[in-house]
Amino acid sequence: MMFKDRMDAGTRLAKALAVYKREKETIVLAIPRGGVLIGYALKKVLQLPLEVVLVKKIGHPRNPEYAIGNTDLTDYVVDESLGIPEEHIRKQVEKARALLRERQGLYYGKRKPLRVKGKTVILTDDGIATGNTMMAAVRLARQKSPKQIIIAVPVAPGDVIGKLDKMVDRVVCLLSPQPFEAVGLHYRDFRQLSDADVRTLLTL
Repeated sequence: MMFKDRMDAGTRLAKALAVYKREKETIVLAIPRGGVLIGYALKKVLQLPLEVVLVKKIGHPRNPEYAIGNTDLTDYVVDESLGIPEEHIRKQVEKARALLRERQGLYYGKRKPLRVKGKTVILTDDGIATGNTMMAAVRLARQKSPKQIIIAVPVAPGDVIGKLDKMVDRVVCLLSPQPFEAVGLHYRDFRQLSDADVRTLLTL
C-alpha cells in the first residue's frame, strides 16, 4: 500500500475509525507537524475537534533523526541503555523545549487548549518508526486524565505496535510492513509542513 499524501492517509484512516464519527466527548490529538494533517483529515471526515500534543524528540548525537527519547514542556524520557552523555541530553532538552514554547504560542495564540479530561482521545501521527515520540505523547495525554486513548496511524512496524498496544485502549494501524525502513517510503508526497501550515489547519 502506498499513500498519495497525508490527506489521503488520514482519509483512509478515518474509515477505520468510523465508529467514532460525531461521537460526543471524543477529540483528535495530533503530533506536530506532519501528524496535524492526518488529524485534520480525521477531523473533517469524523467531524471531531482537533488539538495538538506538544512533544519533541531528543536526537542521537551522531544521527539527529534517530530518537533516543522525548520531551514535553515539563518532563522528558530517554533510553538510558544507549549511554548517551548527560550533557548532550540536557542541551537537547533545552533546545527542544524552547521550540515547544515557541510552537505553543504559534499554535494556540490566546486560545486555551481543548479539555482532555474525561474524553476519548484519538492520538495520531503520520506514522511511527521507533515509537518513542508516540509513547511520550501517550504519557502526556494520560496525565490529563482522558476516558480512554486510541492510537491511530497510517503506518508503523509490528513490534512497536505490540508495545503501544499495552499502553493504550486500542491501536489502529493501516499498514505494518516487514521489514520496516522509514515512514516516508510509504508516501508519494511526504513534503514537510511548516508551523504556519499547522496553525492554518488548526483554525480551519
